[in-house]
Amino acid sequence: MRGYDEITAFLGEWGPHQKLVFFVLSLSVFPNGFGGLSIVFVGDVPEHRCSIPRNLNLSEAWMNRTIPLEQERGKLQYSKCRRYRLDVIVNLSETFTEPDSFNMSEVEQEPCLNGWEYSKDQYISTIVSEWDLVCNNDWKMPFSMSIYFLGVLTGSLFSGMLSDGFGRKTVLFGTMAVQTGFNMLQVFSPNWEIFCLINFLIGFGQVSNYVAAYVLGSELLGRKSIRVTYSTLGVGISYACGYMFLPLVAYFIRSWWMLLFTLSLVGLLYIPLWWYIPESPCWLLLKGRVQEAKTILQHAAEKNGVTLPEMLFNDIELDDIKDKNVKSFTITRLVKNSNIRGITIINLIVWMILAVGYYGLSLNTPNLAGDDYLNCFFAGAIEIPANIAAWLLLRRLSRKFSLSGSLFFGGIVLFFIQFIPPNLSILATVLVMVGKLANTCAFAIIYAYTAELYPTVVRNTGVGVSLMASRLGSIISSYVFFLGVYYEFLPYILMGSLTVFSATLVLLLPETVNVALPDTIDQVQKMAGFKSVCCNRYYSKKNETAGENSMVVI
Repeated sequence: MRGYDEITAFLGEWGPHQKLVFFVLSLSVFPNGFGGLSIVFVGDVPEHRCSIPRNLNLSEAWMNRTIPLEQERGKLQYSKCRRYRLDVIVNLSETFTEPDSFNMSEVEQEPCLNGWEYSKDQYISTIVSEWDLVCNNDWKMPFSMSIYFLGVLTGSLFSGMLSDGFGRKTVLFGTMAVQTGFNMLQVFSPNWEIFCLINFLIGFGQVSNYVAAYVLGSELLGRKSIRVTYSTLGVGISYACGYMFLPLVAYFIRSWWMLLFTLSLVGLLYIPLWWYIPESPCWLLLKGRVQEAKTILQHAAEKNGVTLPEMLFNDIELDDIKDKNVKSFTITRLVKNSNIRGITIINLIVWMILAVGYYGLSLNTPNLAGDDYLNCFFAGAIEIPANIAAWLLLRRLSRKFSLSGSLFFGGIVLFFIQFIPPNLSILATVLVMVGKLANTCAFAIIYAYTAELYPTVVRNTGVGVSLMASRLGSIISSYVFFLGVYYEFLPYILMGSLTVFSATLVLLLPETVNVALPDTIDQVQKMAGFKSVCCNRYYSKKNETAGENSMVVI
C-alpha cells in the first residue's frame, strides 16, 4: 500500500516547486529570530542612581555626595538603590561647607524615594527606565521574558491542534498576523502589566507560526534528506539571519517602543507570500478535500515540468493515509512501556537543559565584555556555522554521538569560563560564543533525533512533549543569569555542569542512524542501545523465582 510520500514521488525530489517552497517557508521564520530576543535591548538595564530633587539648595559638592559608594564585583561604584537621608544632608550642608570635612558613613541611608535617574549614553528609553524595573522591582524584567515563554509554552500545547483543525497555511499566516498586530499594540502599553499580557500573546503566536512552518515544510518537501536540510539549513539559517537583524536595527533605534514598532513592520512584508505558499495536500486529503489537493499537486507538477498521473490515488490509499495519521495513542503511552519511558525521561531532561543554555546565553548578551550590539550580532552569526555543522553531522555521523559530543564540548567551554582572569574578559566573551555554537548545533540535531526515536503511532506526541519541556527550560532561563548577583560565574558553572550531565544521558539513548523508523511500540523495544535497568532486575528476579534461567527484557 502506497503512502503519501510514494503517491507524490512523481514530483521528483528537488524541482522548482520544492525550491520555491523551501525558500519561502524558510523566509517565513525570519521574524522568529528577533521576535523573542528583542527583550535584550527593549529590556536592558541602563546605568541608574537615585534621583535627587533639585530644590534642596545643595552645592554641587554636596549633591555629588548624596549617593553612597558601594563595592560591586570588585569595583567601587555609586549605589543604584540607596541614598543618604536628604534631610540629614541638608542640615549637614548648613554646618559644613565641604562634605569631605564630615564622615559620611555615619549618615543613615534610605531607598530611592524620588525615583531614579537613568543614563542616556546608550538608550533613550527601555521598559526598565519606563516603569522603574530596578532595585526592589528588578525581578519584573526577567519575569517579562518568562511571561513571553509561558505564551510560547501555551502555544506549543495548542499549535498542533490549531494546525490540524484549520490547516497549516491558515495557522501559519494567522499567527504571523497575531505576532505583527500585537507587536504594534505593545508599543502603546500604558504600564508593565499590560506589556506582559501582550508579551504572552506574542509568544503564543510566534511558536504557532514556527511549528506551522516546520510541519508544512515537512509535508511539502518529500524526501527525508531534503527535510533534514530544511530543518537545519533552511529554518536554522533564516532564524539566525533574523537574530542578526535585531542588533542592526537596535543600533540605530535606541527607544524601546520605536524599536518594537519598526520590527513589527517586517511582518507586513510577508503578506505577498500567501500566494506562493500552498496548503499541505496531505492535510487536505485527511480532511476529505480531495479536489483541492489534486489542484495543488497539478500546479506543483506543472512547475516541475512533469505530468500528473491519470490515477493519482484511490479510495483505499486515501483511507490508508488517514489511518496512518490518526492519533491512536495518548500521552500515557510515552511512560507505560519501559523502553519508551526511559527515552521520554531522558528526552525531557535534555530538551529542558538545552533550552536553559540557549536562551540563557542569548539573553545574557548585554552582560558580556565588549559592545552590546556586536556581541548580539555575533551571537546570531554563530548560529549559521552551528546549523551547517548540525546538517553535516546528521548526514554523515551517528546521531547519538553527534548530540552528546556537541553538548559535552559546549558544557566544558562554559564551565571553564570561571577560570578566565578579569583582564582577559574578551576571551571569556569568545568562549561564551563557542559555547553557544555548540548549544545551537545540539538544538538542531535533537529535533531530527527525537523524531527518529519514537514510533509512528506516538511520534507527534513524543516530539510535542519534548518541545513542552524545552519551553519550561526557556521560562527558567530568564532567571539563570539573575544568579550572577550572588557570584558572577555561577550561571556559567550551572549551565556548564547541566550540559555535561545531559551529554552523559544522551549516551543511554539508542542509535537511529541507518535504522528504519519504527512504526509500532514493539519495534522500539527491539532497538539496541537502551535497557531499563530497574525493570530488567525486576523481571530477572521474577524469572529466577519461576525457575527460569533466562532474563526477560521489556
